[in-house]
Amino acid sequence: MVPPAFLFCRDPLRPGRPDPAFAREAAAVRGTGARIVLIDHDALLSGDPEEALGRAVRPDSGAYWYRGWMVPAGRYEEMEQALAARGCTLLTCASAYRAAHELPGWYDTFAELTPRSVWRALPEGATLPEPAVWSRLAARLGSGPGVVKDFVKSRKHEWEEACFVPELSDTDRLTSVVGRFVDLQGAYLTGGVVLRAYEPFLAGGEARAWWVDGSPVLVTAHPDTPGQVPAPALDAVGEAVRRLGCRWVTTDLALRKDGVWRVVEVGDGQVSGLPAGEDGEDLFAALLGA
Repeated sequence: MVPPAFLFCRDPLRPGRPDPAFAREAAAVRGTGARIVLIDHDALLSGDPEEALGRAVRPDSGAYWYRGWMVPAGRYEEMEQALAARGCTLLTCASAYRAAHELPGWYDTFAELTPRSVWRALPEGATLPEPAVWSRLAARLGSGPGVVKDFVKSRKHEWEEACFVPELSDTDRLTSVVGRFVDLQGAYLTGGVVLRAYEPFLAGGEARAWWVDGSPVLVTAHPDTPGQVPAPALDAVGEAVRRLGCRWVTTDLALRKDGVWRVVEVGDGQVSGLPAGEDGEDLFAALLGA
């Protein structure tokens, strides 16, 4: 059986090399003897998957894992279709990518393990709804503080103005934070707006668990706190990962102040970041053996 290969984003300035952000990982993959193929992420984002794949992906060259920058689910599906036209496959199909990458896809499976959430889709170019719409949506979470994000990302580094709502029943404040979040996200807004109940976590950083075919193969620090590697309880999380049924996923976990480990985010492993200094050698070995 031919082992899978890896599609890495190429360096926009030096197309023959991996993007510098993934150079260590590409070297780790090469160290296993696996093949890497460099693709044009900018062309993929612009809606030209054929140009993105170029001549590097040969017809009938087998199965691939993608490893690179985030890709909107629609663009990912276009890449899957372009590969299929060449007789190749993505080991994470487009529907699985969306399920792990976007909160509405994974929320129900993890509902008991993650902060309560509600959301509203916002098609590209749509007018922001009236305050009453956000008030009704927030009412489903009840009173108390909340967090604003889209289907994939928050703006936690603009915590006060575009992320945290001290009281969800305060419609003026809620509308202000939602509006500022949408403005700052701009063209990068993914899916729509999510409101999440705020849960207080202990200091010490988040742990990122990497799962391949339902098994935890690596636990790292979160890229935002690379020097802190908590040791989370994974049994209940593993059950949810296996129910989700996606082949390569990540779960970000933090310890709530009452001592309970909570899932902060779920992500598709292909586009989840490793912390600085981690080359993912064990992870890639597990992916090659999957």
